Amino acid sequence: MIDLRSDTVTRPTPEMRRAMAEAEVGDDVYGEDPTVNRLEQRAAEIAGKEAAVFVPTGTMGNTVAVKVHTSHGQEVICEARSHLLNYELAMLAWFSGCLTRPIAADDGILRWEQIRREIRPLGPHWAPTGLIAIENTHNMAGGTVYPLDEIDRICDGAHELGLKVHMDGARVFNAAEALGMPVARIVAKVDTVMFCLSKALGAPVGSMLAGTAEAIERGRLYRKRLGGGMRQAGVLAAAGLIALEQTPKTKLALDHRHARLLAEGLARIGGIRVDARAVATNIVVFDVADTGLAPAEFSARLKARGVLINGINARQMRAVTHFDVDRAHCEAALQAIAEVAAGVTAARA
Repeated sequence: MIDLRSDTVTRPTPEMRRAMAEAEVGDDVYGEDPTVNRLEQRAAEIAGKEAAVFVPTGTMGNTVAVKVHTSHGQEVICEARSHLLNYELAMLAWFSGCLTRPIAADDGILRWEQIRREIRPLGPHWAPTGLIAIENTHNMAGGTVYPLDEIDRICDGAHELGLKVHMDGARVFNAAEALGMPVARIVAKVDTVMFCLSKALGAPVGSMLAGTAEAIERGRLYRKRLGGGMRQAGVLAAAGLIALEQTPKTKLALDHRHARLLAEGLARIGGIRVDARAVATNIVVFDVADTGLAPAEFSARLKARGVLINGINARQMRAVTHFDVDRAHCEAALQAIAEVAAGVTAARA
């Protein structure tokens, strides 16, 4: 089965499995797991931040960040299709007591001018803005990448108004590869950044939240409240260290090339709409509505041909490349997509 549903489906590499089996461990709630401590230190160094904390999931990392930066009754500005708003079970409201102020952007990239118009001060009729959240890369917009100057403008403008900026950087290493810049430069001005070890980097479990020492110290308490106080978590952190050190150097550029291969191939298939030029990282969003099939049915027919790709709305599907998918897999997936599309056309004739 060729699995292009997400980069969360990767299997641990042999190096990760060995590191996990041999990990030096202790009780992380006491701060005594040496492997977790090394992972947190290394993650902070890579992000250019004072400190970092290891969390089980990206959702927990984002939840903790929102809580660190906000008070109950505030609003969080985010893009309308953001993961924070749409795919985290309303944790922003449930745990932090905040509302979202969503802003739609065609490419998923918010501009400071858009954000500035939506910032609300404390007043008698509305909730004040407490935080600005940006997603880099933007998942549902097709892995789009924030321009560095736009991140800087957003952070400079927010900080002038006394607001914090959190980056949901689940795939920020993909952004770094696409821009040819270190992660630390991309996140230099954001107040906190969450990035996943278990997506593009290929570790089996875990995400990191990085920021100031004070923010991360508070974040550890919120992690505990959410049930994220793990014990001998070094067996997981060991794989995360391998992912941090090896995957960005050897895997991500290839994932991006495979995504472009998919996009260019999809553009040649009748009934499929995709902007191949917009594919910058490892995510390809494409429209199948002109085939006459709903994404769920298209997905079912692909599965029967040994390819897994999910629909994301009433028109579109999303393919995500990762290091368990090679060029031959991508070419086979394109053949299966072409067969499904051609079969619909033939049935209509």
